[in-house]
Amino acid sequence: MANIRPLGDKVVVRVNEAEEKSSGGILLPDSAKKRPTEGTVIAVGNGRVLDNGDRNDLSVKEGDRVLFSKYGGNEVTIGTEEYTILDEDQIYAIVSEK
Repeated sequence: MANIRPLGDKVVVRVNEAEEKSSGGILLPDSAKKRPTEGTVIAVGNGRVLDNGDRNDLSVKEGDRVLFSKYGGNEVTIGTEEYTILDEDQIYAIVSEK
């Protein structure tokens, strides 16, 4: 994994792959796959600077599984790994297995 450190309220996410099969077991062509909107947080910035000079802590942390905006963020490739860099407000939820 690349050593990447986002700035401010940015979050780096490794996107989970789209499903290869439908729930009925049918193989899906690339055109039928949904754009993935779930991933794992790889790195987080140190927070946005508030008007009073304090930093706003981020709600997500490394290792969190998150749902995010389908069209948000910027896709980047570092080495052979693909990541999406998002603003924290483009993340909708943290997924837990409970």
